[in-house]
Amino acid sequence: QLQLVESGGGSVQPGGSLRLSCAASGFTLDYYAIGWFRQAPGKEREGVSCISSSGGSTNYADSVKGRFTISRDNAKNTVYLQMNSLKPEDTAVYYCAAGARRVLGCRRQAGEYDYWGQGTQVTVSS
Repeated sequence: QLQLVESGGGSVQPGGSLRLSCAASGFTLDYYAIGWFRQAPGKEREGVSCISSSGGSTNYADSVKGRFTISRDNAKNTVYLQMNSLKPEDTAVYYCAAGARRVLGCRRQAGEYDYWGQGTQVTVSS
């Protein structure tokens, strides 16, 4: 069974950090671009970041650029999202997704991705 599982979410004060993990089971992530998305209550889903299958290309939403870093460890079949300088507006459920439609690069559009995790809650509050 193909599955993505996010972990690492939690509650943190403004200015704090969290590292989210996205682990795959049932398939290897080597040939997949990975995207991180988030959705806050009452808001549309937002593409936060993505990384190409090779890891050589990354993309970030303006709202997180300079604060978040996406990386991948194909040996561990896992992708990470390091989130620093967190703000209350970063509060959301974060999802990872895998897509094999693009050989080079990645895009932060949900339609590019075929497999989705169940999400992990991130809450930033004082």
